[in-house]
Amino acid sequence: MTSDLEQLALQVVSRMFIEVEASGRHVHLTKEQSQLLFGCSLEPLRPLSQPGQFVSKQRVSVIGPKGGFSNVAVLGPERKDGQVEISLTDAVFLGLTPPIRLSGQIENTPGILLRGPAGELTLPCGVIIAQRHIHLDPDSARIRKLKDGDVVKVKPITSRPVIFEDVVVRVHPSFSPRVHIDFDEANACAYHKGDWGLILRE
Repeated sequence: MTSDLEQLALQVVSRMFIEVEASGRHVHLTKEQSQLLFGCSLEPLRPLSQPGQFVSKQRVSVIGPKGGFSNVAVLGPERKDGQVEISLTDAVFLGLTPPIRLSGQIENTPGILLRGPAGELTLPCGVIIAQRHIHLDPDSARIRKLKDGDVVKVKPITSRPVIFEDVVVRVHPSFSPRVHIDFDEANACAYHKGDWGLILRE
């Protein structure tokens, strides 16, 4: 049986720390876009940490003004808008200057060409660099005394720790507690899968 002291220690750790994940470049598609690019709907390959989300079996090429990437992951399920999330390094290679945005905020963003085995399409907008953020369910947010829209700092506990500022808190019943950073940020702090981060308040 867990002692009161152990329970208290667990509560303190849960309030201060959160698991960190690094997200590589990836694409979100609508049902219509999936049909056009692949001739079918997205098929799950493996689940992601966020409940109901998955890496699909399908892959796509993304092509910018100066370069492109093949074999880019497509995440499901399908959404109401197409979106491409890349890093700053990716943006330079592609020849684009996308803004840093939260997922879904695609107004006034660059477009890009997508090519799949069944066809191709040009997204008129939708290319973003993902704002670093925290996913929390309501109970996890309450434990950490955070709410949707809060902005905090996170210090990954790694061999080359840095402090990431402007980490946006996102709260929803379907979320699982994770910090999401991109590969540029992960490389900067020598991140390895399974690392945790310390949440710092302003």
